[in-house]
Amino acid sequence: MSALLAVQAVDLSSSNTTLVIVVGAIAVFALGIAMVFRGQVLAANDGTENMKTIALAVQEGAAAYLSRQFKTLSVFAAAAFLLLFLLPVHGDGSETSLKIWRSIFFLIGAGFSAFIGYLGMWLATRANVRVAAAARNEGRDPAMKVAFRTGGTVGMATVGLGLLGAAAVVLFFQGDAPTVLEGFGFGAAMLAMFMRVGGGIFTKAADVGADLVGKVEQNIPEDDPRNAATIADNVGDNVGDCAGMAADLFESYAVMLVASLILGKIAFGEQGLVYPLIVPAIGVITAIIGVFLTKPRAGENGLKTINRSFYLSAIISAVLCTIAAFAYLPGSFSGLTGVSAEIAAQSGDPRVIATVSVIIGIVLAAVILALTGYYTGTEDKPVKDVGKTSMTGAATVILSGISVGFESAVYTALVIGAAVYGAFLVGGSGVVALFAIALAGCGLLTTVGVIVAMDTFGPVSDNAQGIAEMSGDVDGDAAQILTELDAVGNTTKAITKGIAIATAVLAATALFGSYTQSIAEVLSAEAIAKFDEASRVFDPSTLVGIIVGAAVVFMFSGLLINAVGRAAGAVVYEVRRQFRDIPGIMEGTGKPEYGKVVDICTRDSLRELATPGVLAIAAPIAVGFGLGASALAGYLAGAIAAGTLMAVFLANAGGAWDNAKKLVEDGNHGGKGSPAHEATIIGDTVGDPFKDTAGPAINPLIKVMNLVSVLIAPAVVSMTIGDDQNPVLRAVIAIAATLIIIGAVVVSKRRESVISDTPVEVKTAA
Repeated sequence: MSALLAVQAVDLSSSNTTLVIVVGAIAVFALGIAMVFRGQVLAANDGTENMKTIALAVQEGAAAYLSRQFKTLSVFAAAAFLLLFLLPVHGDGSETSLKIWRSIFFLIGAGFSAFIGYLGMWLATRANVRVAAAARNEGRDPAMKVAFRTGGTVGMATVGLGLLGAAAVVLFFQGDAPTVLEGFGFGAAMLAMFMRVGGGIFTKAADVGADLVGKVEQNIPEDDPRNAATIADNVGDNVGDCAGMAADLFESYAVMLVASLILGKIAFGEQGLVYPLIVPAIGVITAIIGVFLTKPRAGENGLKTINRSFYLSAIISAVLCTIAAFAYLPGSFSGLTGVSAEIAAQSGDPRVIATVSVIIGIVLAAVILALTGYYTGTEDKPVKDVGKTSMTGAATVILSGISVGFESAVYTALVIGAAVYGAFLVGGSGVVALFAIALAGCGLLTTVGVIVAMDTFGPVSDNAQGIAEMSGDVDGDAAQILTELDAVGNTTKAITKGIAIATAVLAATALFGSYTQSIAEVLSAEAIAKFDEASRVFDPSTLVGIIVGAAVVFMFSGLLINAVGRAAGAVVYEVRRQFRDIPGIMEGTGKPEYGKVVDICTRDSLRELATPGVLAIAAPIAVGFGLGASALAGYLAGAIAAGTLMAVFLANAGGAWDNAKKLVEDGNHGGKGSPAHEATIIGDTVGDPFKDTAGPAINPLIKVMNLVSVLIAPAVVSMTIGDDQNPVLRAVIAIAATLIIIGAVVVSKRRESVISDTPVEVKTAA
């Protein structure tokens, strides 16, 4: 703590103001490119009348769900807006003015996150039918191009809006930009978490319900139109994977910039407010190059094509960021503007620190891409081994998938830890080292445009295959093309989840430094020494905080998986009822009531939003005011550590199970309809809420908790070890937050699944 320094008043020079304006112009250019890609997608052929009818049902269901979700979330947004206004701020300008603008930019961040999510959903529900039509009429390469340009649209919009928001705040608020950006990042993170939670519950309730009744009980294909849950399943892909993940990656982008600018202002002064914007601006350019480079070669696997464009754009980013660092930053700390005397006296070259830190982040993204691809790809040993275990039943499939998840989590966590520690060593010590970690996150951000494109590619390909199967208008080679693209999409989704958790850890570590800096700003030297003493890891309060932080990650994950189980139970019951009560469904003469399953998923996912959200926001408040600032620091450390391992485990185990099922469906180990196929279906249904609900939602959870901690830090330390100690008020706040958490969890646990007691006839394979 003693290495953290008082904040200096920082204003931008005319040359730096011009640079920020240029960054803003690049952000606007990215938005323009997004519109170009969007036009290219919508210009593609949209298929047969049957395909259009199915696509329209998916579009209407997804739009209706998001509309209802945004109405529900408006209550949380209003409450958070008022809470932000009540919390103290620290900056160079008027406290009241900063409070107002911080709250306003909270709404802007939430609005941008909502817009990105809605854009991802809107375009994906129109691209899916076009990918299916392209596979049917033109072949694999045109189909892949439509799917990847859809992702490119969302990726460009993500980096464009994130960079535009940050650049505008820096331009207009200058030295006070980090304070205002706290609201921007919190708004983006909070909304993304809710969209991730709601969309994840919706999509996996429909998917699990559809698989258990259709594929296991009735022995019909995955997207057979006789299954009443198929439309809901396709809707879920869009509101969960497209809308939810797009919002998640946008908030990762926004929060990383927040952490970088908070620390950059202290560590690098005026240059620290500008260089973290230059790096992602370079990322915009390289992302555009990456999307245009995604052109399959003859006979090449689609995943190899996508990976090649990612690696090439990453290399270009590393070169351009190095040039930018040496062109913009001074060769010594004494050349920095607006830093403290202690920072100016440090030895070392800021250009080297910035360059190496950014490259560490870029290399981290590339390593995680390779590592996750290995553990979830259909052509690599782990997934093949999971597929082989299907010969001995569902239990061994589940065990082998769990093993893959655990093992991959260890290696991924070690790689992320090495990146964090490497950047810390490059920075030396104190706030400069923390800023180096934030710059590593900025380096990873240079790949976000391509990452979003990779992620959106997955659900669009999945939906395209579903529409093709439901319509009956796509068969032969075209159907095989869509199956291949779907398998590639499963792996790209897993890869982007791995990179997203890496971003979350880097952002959370940087925000952790911001938390300690927020404490330093409101404490006397004597109180800082007291905090240092209490924050040692073997101190009981800190150790308890670590345990509680890890426990919250487990509780959060359990709540979401349980919510999927309850909602999926209701879907299973409804689909069974329709097979039983609607004449002619199996013969194809009766029409399933698709809308009823969509309504069930919508209702159940929206009613489950509150409890995880309350846990994420109220738990840091309860720990901070109840146990003190050092315990809250431990809480954040525990949440980051447990969250990293849990998120990777859930994502990779689920991805391995999903692609093991694809291997069997491709004709291995008996193929479709065999006992091995049924075993992998069970594994896949277990993995669905792992990889698409609980795992991805941990990313925004970690950042929301860190941002809440940064926001409440001044109040916590003032009431615990500062000059305004108030044990009674502390106790009231902590008890109230704890009771709110307990109430929310109890209400959630009392909800029951709608499960039928009627025996079900399971149709076996011929």
